[in-house]
Amino acid sequence: MKTVNSIVFALIMAFVLSSCATKMPFTTSTIAPAATGAVKVKKDKNENFSISVDVFNLAAAKDLTPSRNAYVVWMEAGREPTKNLGQISPSTGLFSKTLKASLNTTSITKPDRVFITAEDRVDIRYPNGEVVLTTR
Repeated sequence: MKTVNSIVFALIMAFVLSSCATKMPFTTSTIAPAATGAVKVKKDKNENFSISVDVFNLAAAKDLTPSRNAYVVWMEAGREPTKNLGQISPSTGLFSKTLKASLNTTSITKPDRVFITAEDRVDIRYPNGEVVLTTR
C-alpha cells in the first residue's frame, strides 16, 4: 500500500511540475531536415519567463548552402517586435555526435513563436537569413 501511495504521489507531482511549463516542438526543416528539438517556457518566481531552447542534429552554419556564420534564436510575442534571444551553436568535437545546441534566457513576455535563422552576423536587430527551425 505504501508503494502504491508513493507511486501515485510521484505521478501527481510530475503532472503538476510539467503542467507549469509549456513545450513547443520545432517543426521539420527543409534546410536542416535532420535537426530536431523543442523550446520549453516556464514562468519563474519573479514572473518572468524562462526560455530553454534545445536542438539536436543541427549542422554547423558554415555547412549550409549558402554558407552562414551563425544561428540566431528569435522570439515573437503578441504585437511586440521580433526579439533576438541570442546565438546558438551546435557542439562540434570529438565526442559530440549529436550536434547538440542549447540556449537559456529569460523574457518579460511569453513567446508565441520561437524560430532560428542562419545569419551572417549575430548582432542584428531583425531576422535577415533563412528560417532553419520554427515552433509553428
